[in-house]
Amino acid sequence: MSALLAIDQGTTSTRAIVFDRNGAKLASAQRELPQHFPQPGYVEHDADRIWTDTLACARDALRASGLGAQQIAAIGITNQRETTVIWDRASGRPIHHAIVWQDRRTSAFCQQHADRSDWINRKTGLILDPYFSATKIAWLLDHVPGARARAERGELAFGTIDSWLLWKLTGGARHATDATNASRTALFNVTTQDWDEELLAFFGVPRSLLPEVLDCAADFGRTEPTLFGAPIAIGGIAGDQQAATIGQACFAPGMIKSTYGTGCFMVLNTGATLTLSKNRLLSTIAYRLGGQPTYALEGSIFVAGAAVQWLRDAVHLIKAAGETENLAKSIDDTQGVYLVPAFTGLGAPYWDPQARGAIFGLTRDTGIAHIVRAALESVCYQTRDLLQAMAQDAVAPTELRVDGGMVVNDWLTQCLADVLQIPVVRPHTVETTALGAAFLAGLQAGMYASLDDIARLWQADRRFTPKMDAARADALYAGWRDAVMRVRST
Repeated sequence: MSALLAIDQGTTSTRAIVFDRNGAKLASAQRELPQHFPQPGYVEHDADRIWTDTLACARDALRASGLGAQQIAAIGITNQRETTVIWDRASGRPIHHAIVWQDRRTSAFCQQHADRSDWINRKTGLILDPYFSATKIAWLLDHVPGARARAERGELAFGTIDSWLLWKLTGGARHATDATNASRTALFNVTTQDWDEELLAFFGVPRSLLPEVLDCAADFGRTEPTLFGAPIAIGGIAGDQQAATIGQACFAPGMIKSTYGTGCFMVLNTGATLTLSKNRLLSTIAYRLGGQPTYALEGSIFVAGAAVQWLRDAVHLIKAAGETENLAKSIDDTQGVYLVPAFTGLGAPYWDPQARGAIFGLTRDTGIAHIVRAALESVCYQTRDLLQAMAQDAVAPTELRVDGGMVVNDWLTQCLADVLQIPVVRPHTVETTALGAAFLAGLQAGMYASLDDIARLWQADRRFTPKMDAARADALYAGWRDAVMRVRST
């Protein structure tokens, strides 16, 4: 048989999944990724650890599937976006820990140059925020001794995690990325489909650092033969949210999906038209195939599953994420408790990097279940923030396709339908991020003739319809809006 290997390198874990051509999972392997917080607002990863975990997961998944390298048609890569690695081209060693997308160390720069945000938005569809790669690159060049001079001499390479993994998989033979990851750097002009010289000058980033930009399904090279026993073609790359959009088969304008992992990311397909948001959403590339970009509006929530991780690891209210569903169901409501998880600021539509998390409405009767349920409800309220902005910018969606690790929680998925007041559809395969990467690799390998072939493979698992009265949903959401205003920095 001919199968596909997907590498899904996320913020908190690294996974590899082997799929058959119908999108059925044959085997998988996963490793948790340690987080580094050198000081408040700083979030880093060990890029070397990301590589060794990726290699180990890929080997373990292949071993578990019983397939050899010769039976893998192609590899697809999907990744946490914006996270920034700079490495030495000769040694292949990073010059510093990777700076993670959640990192806020460049907030002061962004505030200082806030007047340039509209100019950046017109070129990139993004706003000026520490979230994106450009200011992270500049920080590394300015704070790692000798880095800027080495970059000017062409000795260093920049990449988002996909580029870093591609470099390592090919033994340094390929320094490339795809259009979706490039579009998240704030250096890529989404209209001209090229790195923008004016943006490079503004951020102080030498062009020699940057990777070649290819379509999402393209010839990205082949793995070193020693890694898997034989070379395997690498045929697909997309940032995690764009890969999930493909895995959810959101190929028609107006289709929308939301992925619930460490953060929450909602993507609305806008077709061949670049729609600039009037409500502080991002305009981005959903995918690029055959040189033709398909655009999207995106809303980014920084903390979704990370709130559950915080409940487990920081305040020890739970021992495992799976406990949250029963705790939430054990009470009728939160009794007015709201948790605003602005641990690394607020994302769309607020874009307030100085906001900080808080819990409101605590009383003597408040218990663990109330706080846990409030954390889950915060994900639903933040999703409604995004959905309302999408409706004002483009169209009001009639249903939402959801995926990611959090939506295996039936209580949470029903809460989403209740708060949003529209049906929420969970697919048969919730690992749609990895599946989308596999589909892209399959397109390049000729396993699928078109996106229509992929769309026919998508299957719904369960449809959740609103059970809550609309007036009650509105009242709960109003309480959320009040809580958010209390943590805003401006």
